[in-house]
Amino acid sequence: MSEVEKLDRKYAQLLLHKCLCFKNTDTLKELIENYKNSNRLGEVALVNNNSPISNTKIVFYNTLFDENASCHLALGKGNASTINYYQNLTQKELDKVGINNSNVHVDFMIGTPDLEIVADTPKGKKLILNRGNFNI
Repeated sequence: MSEVEKLDRKYAQLLLHKCLCFKNTDTLKELIENYKNSNRLGEVALVNNNSPISNTKIVFYNTLFDENASCHLALGKGNASTINYYQNLTQKELDKVGINNSNVHVDFMIGTPDLEIVADTPKGKKLILNRGNFNI
């Protein structure tokens, strides 16, 4: 098992564990059980809490808007456009570079005004987000 696969499995297990505290967990379980590769990480997005959409203080209940207001993770299909010349790559080649292929892509908003994210780098720990906003 590759490091990416280990991370995906750990991420999916953590997300499922966290969601067990909420209502409608059957929906998440059904997603993971019924859609190939939906248990794998499809996206990690860091979004400044101080963004134009976040500053409206409106929850739009539309992922295309709400994902621009909050840090979020996604299960399922990865975004191939993050790879140079992705249009010329086969699915097998995209798989090799770690772009997950699934029929679903489900975002989970995780951003909060007090969110802190710390990265482990070769030079030590680096605070990336502080109180919901970029620190770099």
